[in-house]
Order: sequence, then structure tokens, then C-alpha cells
Amino acid sequence: MRTSSAKAKGRRLQDFVRDIFRDIFRDKLEQDDITSRQMGGSGTDVVLTPASKKLIPFDIEAKNQEKFNLNEAMKQAIHNAKPGRIPVVVFSKNQDDVYIALKFIDLINLIYPDWQPSVKVGKKSVTPLNSTENEETA
Repeated sequence: MRTSSAKAKGRRLQDFVRDIFRDIFRDKLEQDDITSRQMGGSGTDVVLTPASKKLIPFDIEAKNQEKFNLNEAMKQAIHNAKPGRIPVVVFSKNQDDVYIALKFIDLINLIYPDWQPSVKVGKKSVTPLNSTENEETA
């Protein structure tokens, strides 16, 4: 695929995400509160003003590719996310549904913001807080 075609394909997904959020918040935000980043620009792919950031907790990386590395895309989203924001990757392939990826702990915090864990949630592990394992690693 030519570079210009690949960029246009990526731009279509960015615009799709932008348009969905614009529609959801059409009564609360102006159209230019949610925009698409120019292709090749640095930062998140969907640009949010301070007003829209109050309603949308995500910093969004969009990938519309047949083959892509989700781990690398998440690393890019995490790198581009501002402190206190939730990094997400919105991704799709030709003629396929649109999906979203985010860190599991971010999903839990969205669903249960008042959760007081009785376990330590680390990279790929969950340990009871009263476990002796925590004392050894502390």
C-alpha cells in the first residue's frame, strides 16, 4: 500500500472516532473541541480541548492497519498520554469492527472508581495485600 493510501486509511479511523465523540457530546461541546491530529504530527491522534477532556477521560491513539503490533501501539498511547488521562488504542482492519484496547487496571478503575483493592495489582499478577509475598518484595 502506498504511504499516502495508508495515511488516508489511518485518517479515516481518526475521523470516525472524532465524529462519534462529537455526536455523543453535540449538546455540550463545540465541533472544534474534538479534532483529528494532522497525520505525522506528534501526540495523541484525537485532539481534545480542556472542555472536552472534562467529559472524555481518554487520550486516543488510532490504528487502522491490517497488521500492527498492539503492544507497540499501547506503548505509543501510554507515551503520548498526559498524566491523569487513560491511554487507549482504537483499532480496526478493512471491513471489520472497531475495537479498543486499554490497560486492565484502567478498565477496573472506570467501572469501579471507588474500589479499595484487597490485592496488589502488578504486572500480570494479583497478590493478596496480607500475603507474606508482599513483605518480601517491599
